[in-house]
Amino acid sequence: MSFDANAHRDASLQSWEEAAPGWVRRQGMLRELGAPVSRWMIDALHLRPGQRVLELAAGLGETGMFAAELVAPTGGVIISDQAEAMLDGARARAAELGLSNVEFQVLGAEWIDLPLASVDGVVCRWGYMLMADPAAALSETRRVLRPGGRLALAVWDAIEHNPWAGLPAAELRQRGLVPEPQQGQSPPGPFALGNGALVAALLEDAGFTQIDVQGMEVMRRHESFDELWEVTLDLSRSFHDTVMARPKGDVEEIRAGLAKRLEPFTRPDGTLEVPGRTLVAAASA
Repeated sequence: MSFDANAHRDASLQSWEEAAPGWVRRQGMLRELGAPVSRWMIDALHLRPGQRVLELAAGLGETGMFAAELVAPTGGVIISDQAEAMLDGARARAAELGLSNVEFQVLGAEWIDLPLASVDGVVCRWGYMLMADPAAALSETRRVLRPGGRLALAVWDAIEHNPWAGLPAAELRQRGLVPEPQQGQSPPGPFALGNGALVAALLEDAGFTQIDVQGMEVMRRHESFDELWEVTLDLSRSFHDTVMARPKGDVEEIRAGLAKRLEPFTRPDGTLEVPGRTLVAAASA
């Protein structure tokens, strides 16, 4: 079956609009998980006061808000996302931090509605792999960067390095609730770009130079399995919709099955530490 890019874009937008309240509820956990990744990305931009930075697929805008502090007082940051509901959460966070040099725009990364060579840096944490055409998005990213401008991005490494996602997916597959992945196909999804050589090739094809791709370990920490279960329902729209469409008895069986799979990551006090791995990359325009 051929991939319908426009159908994917429409479904993605609807999904993120609906997921935004859950992401706002879980923003503390997300902030802890993503902070080391965001700091690596911001360091890779070599920012100076007065520069202008664009964050793509920003979600709640945590990475862009790190940048805002470094380019102040005369520089600024555009925090952008395709989902207005996500930007509402980002606006609330920026107000909480008292940031005055941040603006918010609804933008799609495959067609960035900004002039040629208009920003000094671009960041995109866990966004490109979800796009229908990441190559187009990277070309657009380079177009809006000034000569010598910097891009820093993160994408999830392969699913086998990320049991926080792989185990829920395996539980649903075993029960016949989601299809087995098709060999040789890599539609957009969290792990579509989980290969360092592929990321480097895409950046090179888009015209970037001084490409640096690295792996970084991350850790998801939860007070209990109950918390992990609720967080997974909040953050993964596909998991939520698949599970909650089932009868109550099935939901309880899925829950118990996932708890069993996560036992190796459960500590004696009942807390969980589930490892993950992301790829981070930086390049120059």
